[in-house]
Amino acid sequence: MSDVHIIGGGIAGLLTALELADQGLRVTILERDRLAREASWAGGGILSPLYPWRYGEQINLLARYGQQHYPDLCARLADTTGIDPQYLRSGLFVYAPGEEERALAWAENWQPDVELVDARHIAEMEPQRRDPPAPMLWFPDIAQVRNPRLMKALARALEQHDVELLEGVEVTALEPRENGILRLHTNGNEKILADRVVVCAGAWSRKLLEALPSPPQIRPVRGQMLLFRGRPGLIRHMMLEDNRYVIPRKDGRILFGSSLEEAGFDKQENTAVLEELRTTALDRFPVLAELPLEAHWAGLRPGSPDGTPFIGPHPSVDNLWVNAGHFRNGLVLGPASARLTAELVTGRAPFIDPAPYALTAPRGTSP
Repeated sequence: MSDVHIIGGGIAGLLTALELADQGLRVTILERDRLAREASWAGGGILSPLYPWRYGEQINLLARYGQQHYPDLCARLADTTGIDPQYLRSGLFVYAPGEEERALAWAENWQPDVELVDARHIAEMEPQRRDPPAPMLWFPDIAQVRNPRLMKALARALEQHDVELLEGVEVTALEPRENGILRLHTNGNEKILADRVVVCAGAWSRKLLEALPSPPQIRPVRGQMLLFRGRPGLIRHMMLEDNRYVIPRKDGRILFGSSLEEAGFDKQENTAVLEELRTTALDRFPVLAELPLEAHWAGLRPGSPDGTPFIGPHPSVDNLWVNAGHFRNGLVLGPASARLTAELVTGRAPFIDPAPYALTAPRGTSP
């Protein structure tokens, strides 16, 4: 009875379902495990690419859209579901030696509030940072969300829209049939006939599509995170240095991450990485040594060659679309990716040029 079946219940799948449901379509989500328990749950929730000037316009366009729309999205979800995603404009410091001029030139067109600050300024704003390196780029308007809460709120909102949410249903194969119908084979030996299908399966998207022509170049990239139980205001701002970041939550918890590991589909936590992250965290913020380490986890990001997601129709199979491969930026790119996907699925005029995101579009290398 569904108009659209979405494979994958992470940020891409949930936001795409919300866009389609808002248009009155009947939607079913098929999730191989539990909703939003992979990369969308495991990440940090920073609403910005980590070094945005290293990316092309195609990434920055999606990111800016997300940054503009997250305040209203989070307010809507909090109001309609009672679950607050805890949108917080905590600002972001970035240490990028040798890239300051390039970053400031980028900021003139994309985020004109960015400035270069010295060690005294950093120490005044973030007194717990020991011997802060300088200069740093200061992004005052960069925000974060509490991504597990965002996922719960989205799931609740979709239930209110009568979206069918099926957990533990893994689609193992896609079989094109006559008249544009797709047969979905599942782990329970069920065969589901679907009129329109959107693959939002994150790191698993290529595995699902590899039997078809032109499978997208998406691979799993493991990342590990630490969570300290702190108190509100102990660390005040997000800070990024050498691909390691600290994220203070509204309730005082403090995230520190993240690793980049080519480990296939193994998402087992690694003790050596735990110790490296903990050592780095305590070296930069000695106060963390006084706090209990509450959790350590790993997740699998959907890596793509240059970080550009694959968004659009399959080049060889009718009524099949893809929205996957957002790598480290799934949350901030999610709203724009979902809107573009929904427009392509329903045949409406896309709000941005979809060509750079097509499955057959040329890709560069990761910045």
